[in-house]
Amino acid sequence: MAEYQDHFQYIYAHRAACYDRMVSCEDYLGNILPALKKIHPLIGINVVEFGAGTGRLTRLLVPRVQYICAFDISPSMLAIARPTLASLGANWVIGVADSRDMPVGDSVADLTIAGWAFGHGVTWYGEHWQAEIGKMIGEMIRILRPGGAAIIIETMGTGNELPAPPGDHLAAYYRWLEDECGFSYTWIRTDYQFVSWQEAEELTLFFFGDELANRVVNTKSTILPECTGIWWKYV
Repeated sequence: MAEYQDHFQYIYAHRAACYDRMVSCEDYLGNILPALKKIHPLIGINVVEFGAGTGRLTRLLVPRVQYICAFDISPSMLAIARPTLASLGANWVIGVADSRDMPVGDSVADLTIAGWAFGHGVTWYGEHWQAEIGKMIGEMIRILRPGGAAIIIETMGTGNELPAPPGDHLAAYYRWLEDECGFSYTWIRTDYQFVSWQEAEELTLFFFGDELANRVVNTKSTILPECTGIWWKYV
């Protein structure tokens, strides 16, 4: 694992299928889609997605939008996304790309969206995170048509009933989005529902670690609270 900067990069490169199992259990009450619709209409629009991963947001959007171009830096994650998207329609394309340099023209999308992706940059880029995440946001704005919206979705705490940034580093990033980058903010609950508490233990242990997995074992619950922040900006 030495070639990877952190635990999450290893997962995205080598355990994409397990990751997809986990995130497919999130938002069992379906709160994400209505929240997105409040920010920008989805029917008939063109979308560019940053950090698409295994396609959790892409799967929500494909049946509703005119076209979506979804990109991720990990080929392993996109390999998981492809077969499920193929069953939903043909109005999509996926590809490998760095969110700081997207292979898309100017002013071509009505919506740019990044789900649970940019926040990793705070760790991966160290003291330069503002400059590097700033490039990602710059690409979101460049790609948008006038009147379009850029949406960033990030965690506000796994296992929490109320929103709280999981760590000072993410708290600083979230403040920066609002204070320096001009994004508006709201939050929703996107709780996980697992088939069994054993599945909950397995999937939380692999991604979140011992502390959360032990809490699942102690409660024997199949429901795990999750708070999710949504930041958006119009151009």
